[in-house]
Amino acid sequence: MSGEASKVVRRQALWVVLLTGFLSACGAPRPIKYYVLDVPSVPAQAASTQLPVALVVARPATSHLYRDDRLVYGAGPVQRGTYDDQRWSETPADMIQDMLVGTLRSTGQYRSVSRINSTVRGDYVVRSHLLALYEVDKPELVARFSLDLELFDPAARATVWTSSYAHDQTVQGKSVADVVEALDRNVDTGMKQLAASMGQYLATHPHRTSTPDSH
Repeated sequence: MSGEASKVVRRQALWVVLLTGFLSACGAPRPIKYYVLDVPSVPAQAASTQLPVALVVARPATSHLYRDDRLVYGAGPVQRGTYDDQRWSETPADMIQDMLVGTLRSTGQYRSVSRINSTVRGDYVVRSHLLALYEVDKPELVARFSLDLELFDPAARATVWTSSYAHDQTVQGKSVADVVEALDRNVDTGMKQLAASMGQYLATHPHRTSTPDSH
């Protein structure tokens, strides 16, 4: 092979290596980032006006969007989309259930607060409907959270209290992490408002079949 032909072969080989590297870089999947909501901590001691009431918290009813771990965004008034590489550490439905349990426990107002299961019995079942937990980018970037909450009395087989929270929290920044921080603030505010309203109702409407406090 002549020297000139050898140079052509080497140049071609170099281009193949460079092109392969470029295509590999372009085709590499983006790393997945995971986010969490900050669950309130349990107080060191119970409130001085603790109620002899046991609550069990059900998993929220919601659309399939919030039974998946992908972050949701709004594209216009009627369209929703999800990020493939921006995800929650667990599904929003599970996180909201944990937030409800944590927020109600943090008040120190109840004898017990538990996730619902086949072995736990409570004076009331806390039910919820997660309506919105997503990013809205028009006309301004906000973090939208909306939740319906109710107390169900198994003994009376009736819903005895309902309340709702819906708010758009302004996002301080433009990144997905900024949106998540705004969602966290929004959820925390909403949970505290709903818990306070529920607590006020239960304080003024004693449950007839409540198990007496053991203390």
